[in-house]
Amino acid sequence: MKAAGLARDDIHRLVIGTPGAFDPTTGRLRYASHLPGWHSPTLLDELAAALPMPFEYENDVNLVALAEQRLGAARDHTDFVLLWNQEGLGAALVLGGRLHRGWTGGAGEVGFLPVPGTPLVRQVTKANSGGYQELAGSQAVPRLARELGIEDIPAGPYAEAAAHLVARAAERDDEPHRRLLRTYATRLATGLASLVSVLDPELVVLSGAALTSGGDTLRTLVQAELEELAASRPRLVVGDVREHPVLRGALESALATTRDEVFDTSR
Repeated sequence: MKAAGLARDDIHRLVIGTPGAFDPTTGRLRYASHLPGWHSPTLLDELAAALPMPFEYENDVNLVALAEQRLGAARDHTDFVLLWNQEGLGAALVLGGRLHRGWTGGAGEVGFLPVPGTPLVRQVTKANSGGYQELAGSQAVPRLARELGIEDIPAGPYAEAAAHLVARAAERDDEPHRRLLRTYATRLATGLASLVSVLDPELVVLSGAALTSGGDTLRTLVQAELEELAASRPRLVVGDVREHPVLRGALESALATTRDEVFDTSR
């Protein structure tokens, strides 16, 4: 606020976005065991007492979907799935123009989805892992590159390494990089096939650096694989909102709520 030249009283709404989701039946944050200290059943009340303005709490991938729906590749679409792959692998579901959160808030937690090609993980919430995450999450890309004999794998966080490797594979024409991209596309399509078979969406948006870095080359490969693995044939597009998509979605959410309050004629 200081950098923007704003005072605290100038802020009318705050949106908090994190992995996981609040279970409305218990008030607890679920599907995010990697966020220590955020699992108190009174967390929302504690935040309300600490913050000097109204706030909303939303899953981060849901906010990305909102950004794409308002500003990006899903504009004018009321039924779509957004697949996110960056630090974690997840999805957001927009059905009938609205976010679908599920009974416990966990709709779209596809990282836990059992898929062919990985061992069956039991007690997934305790392990904080699942088949699809292990098969096609960002951490799988550097491992796959090593198996294919690709050298010069970037050090550092696996999300950044995956994005770099996917971008490089989309540009190069040598056999190891072609195999990396083809295998990665097959793995992505394997989980997507389950999603689209159940939801039959009009559109699938690929988002997160480990997907957008592959551009149209990766999208085309995933589309071709998905058409062989699933009966429904949604159109795949690469997300348009690349810079701070979670933040952009949070801003759109806050603006929408504020507009509703300002123009509410019942008050």
